[in-house]
Amino acid sequence: MAEVVFEHVTRIYPGNDKPSVDDLNLDIKDGEFLVLVGPSGCGKSTTLRMLAGLEEVNKGRIVIGGKDVTTMQPKDRDIAMVFQNYALYPHMTVADNMGFALKIAGTPKDQIRKRVEKAAEILDLTEFLDRKPKALSGGQRQRVAMGRAIVREPKVFLMDEPLSNLDAKLRVQTRTQIAALQRQLGVTTLYVTHDQTEALTMGDRIAVIKLGLLQQVGKPTELYDRPANVFVAGFIGSPSMNLNTHPVVNGKAQIGGDTIDLPADVVSKLAPEDNGQIVIGFRPEDAGLATSEDANAFSLKVVNVEDLGSDGYIYGNIVTDNSASEASATMSDQNKLTTIRVNPRSLPKVGEVVKIKIDPAKMHLFSPSSELRLN
Repeated sequence: MAEVVFEHVTRIYPGNDKPSVDDLNLDIKDGEFLVLVGPSGCGKSTTLRMLAGLEEVNKGRIVIGGKDVTTMQPKDRDIAMVFQNYALYPHMTVADNMGFALKIAGTPKDQIRKRVEKAAEILDLTEFLDRKPKALSGGQRQRVAMGRAIVREPKVFLMDEPLSNLDAKLRVQTRTQIAALQRQLGVTTLYVTHDQTEALTMGDRIAVIKLGLLQQVGKPTELYDRPANVFVAGFIGSPSMNLNTHPVVNGKAQIGGDTIDLPADVVSKLAPEDNGQIVIGFRPEDAGLATSEDANAFSLKVVNVEDLGSDGYIYGNIVTDNSASEASATMSDQNKLTTIRVNPRSLPKVGEVVKIKIDPAKMHLFSPSSELRLN
């Protein structure tokens, strides 16, 4: 197996003045499953394609297993790719599809058959080896594409959004299989996706990228519990974190018509560029209903409620002194509303004004100017 290292890697496409990937430093440990996640167009696939040798590296270098592969041909890098569109040959059987790369490489037939049968057994495809791809479901085709990568016994697996063509139920099932398979094989894997749920459930570590710049790398729990900046905080987690900018008055944050205490050491870190404001983030599960007597609680006008049986969600607007009677956000922009998870047996009614208290230990505080974490 092999460790993969990106050292100050930059990719600028011809005709562009801004890099698609900018000064990327990333170390993928031997046998690790690293998920590269970010919104569309952020540079994820470009990073993967540079590692595969399908894109030129303008600056920096890429190392696989201690060997500099920056200018090496894709066929010499000992990597195997799994694409989102399966890329199977329709006229070939499953067995022939899986063994095709070995056949081209001149591997003896008996060895090809042995490797194909072993991969088919791992992927639960043994009974489908003589079928053509058109006779398979989407999930089975994706497993064939995985099998084609496995039989090559590469140093590194590269997976480019392999689940995006599957329906929701099959996606959950297949991502579990891929994660278990990677642990069984122990092959270093770079997995690209824009789906943060996939990232949280599959990766040993997650690397978050935005506009070509690496934002944070860490274990799923690290990114969830201690996001380094506002972007990571809002991107990781579903439902997403509540993030709002509030004035700081006498060391307290003013949320609508109410104030809540802030740690003195955080207030002291605010810069003049922050203009006396702070970004407060909290996850829906880290706040709850409070009483009118509770200190450090703020008022929320309920715009919508959801009863999911096991969970209840309140969506609402923070109430300012002059807005208690009207909701300023509508259902069309529910992502702008504050979301609170509550016991579904104690859901308030739409139109009610309720008090909300954030768990102070679970509050995320950021600088409005730099968007970096303060606490």
